Amino acid sequence: MYELIQVTDRSYYIQSPARIGLFRLDDTDVCLIDSGNDKDAGRRLRRLLEAQGWRLRAIYNTHSNADHIGGNRYLQGQTGCKIYAPGIECAFTRHTILEPAFLYGGYPCKELRHKFLLAEESGAQELTKDVLPEGFELIPLPGHFFDMAGFRTPDDVVYLADCLSSRETLDKYQIGFIYDVAAYLETLEMVKGLTAKLFIPAHAEPSEDISELAGYNIRKVHQIAETILELCAEPICFERLLQRLFAQYGLVMSFEQYALVGSTVRSYLSWLKDTGRVNAFFEDHMLLWERSF
Repeated sequence: MYELIQVTDRSYYIQSPARIGLFRLDDTDVCLIDSGNDKDAGRRLRRLLEAQGWRLRAIYNTHSNADHIGGNRYLQGQTGCKIYAPGIECAFTRHTILEPAFLYGGYPCKELRHKFLLAEESGAQELTKDVLPEGFELIPLPGHFFDMAGFRTPDDVVYLADCLSSRETLDKYQIGFIYDVAAYLETLEMVKGLTAKLFIPAHAEPSEDISELAGYNIRKVHQIAETILELCAEPICFERLLQRLFAQYGLVMSFEQYALVGSTVRSYLSWLKDTGRVNAFFEDHMLLWERSF
């Protein structure tokens, strides 16, 4: 773990729970794409950079999920590097309580205030094209989270963040986290048509051709949507729907899974309602969902 792997003359990735990108700006300076999930990840990254004789100039965060920004504060404090995050992700990176609060839909209880959902805050600035290294391309990847973005390096390596998951992950957990289903599907369709020397997703193996995996992720979204529609054949409240999804897919309920999967199911319901496939109505002081026929 935390092995440095070179893929082109200047592009690398670091094997970790969420793959971290690294690009050599020159002989001494480098930038990172994300920073791992906590202070320990930041410490490991610092040691890795020191062993190579490299100086960290900047961290470019793809999005603000805790497992991608957890090393920010430590690395910034140790190196003075700049930190950039795109759009709304910048606010979430500066004020990290926003992630568990958003997922839960209110102030998060202590079971949700841990490093996997609540990273340390860091002094991020908004990521715009003009702060990118020369030759970098910013690739908007909305859907999984608010304003997630990826990067294409000058030597044609594309870092894809969390815009798709491995087959193994999808088959095991079934319901991957999605904030905006419509935007997510549009992102996957766009990614499916990209070409590059190498694609590096955060949670799938690097590949020269990402189209097949993107297609598998698209099909999985539609499969989950169909399952939700089947469970909405009769009017059903959200809690009962969530219970049946957990039972059907053999998932284990916890505060963290309730927040992550629950938030995603609400996003599916919003998408299905906006596209006319489910109706929502109030009965006996309860919001009920029902498939449209």
